[in-house]
Amino acid sequence: MSNRDSDKSGDGRPVVVKKYANRRLYNTATSSYVTLDDLAKMIKDGGDFVAYDAKTGEDITRAVLTQIIVEQEQKGQNLLPISFLRQLISLYGDSMQFLVPGYLEQAMLAFAQNQEQMRRSLQATFGIFPFGQFEEMGKQNMALFERALRMLAPYRGEEKPPSTDKTASRTSDEDPRLKRLEAQIDALTQQLKALGRDRGDS
Repeated sequence: MSNRDSDKSGDGRPVVVKKYANRRLYNTATSSYVTLDDLAKMIKDGGDFVAYDAKTGEDITRAVLTQIIVEQEQKGQNLLPISFLRQLISLYGDSMQFLVPGYLEQAMLAFAQNQEQMRRSLQATFGIFPFGQFEEMGKQNMALFERALRMLAPYRGEEKPPSTDKTASRTSDEDPRLKRLEAQIDALTQQLKALGRDRGDS
């Protein structure tokens, strides 16, 4: 898996990985069995993959990626604070759940952009890779994630049972809250971007 060519199929699309009943993962680009560690390294090296159940053809990419995260966490490479995981679990099945994926995706994109900008700036200036500063930046961004999840919490449990009166409109109650929440999420996203700019200027 060290060859970057093995990280992509011949046409440049993500590598197709098939999972068999014996739980073994098969890389169709290299015609060989791989482990979760191999797939983790592929992603770290800039590659990509999609995973399918070999028998049913079901897309299981999300499940395999989750398994990789679990395995990395079990090895002690902890990126996800316990409080964050608890808050995330509590939102499954909640009416506000639909807001979480989009926010986390945008926040991680902003973090990745900030990290790359900071890496280039520091390497050009000092020729070093400051692990400590990246660690601190990661903590600050994770704190913003946790704040976003806490913001979602107050809206849980406030929902009223559907009114039997068809003339009663729920939009007047819900729209202001959703607008406030969206504004707060936008504000946090701007904070992430501002954090990267401030560090790039310092």
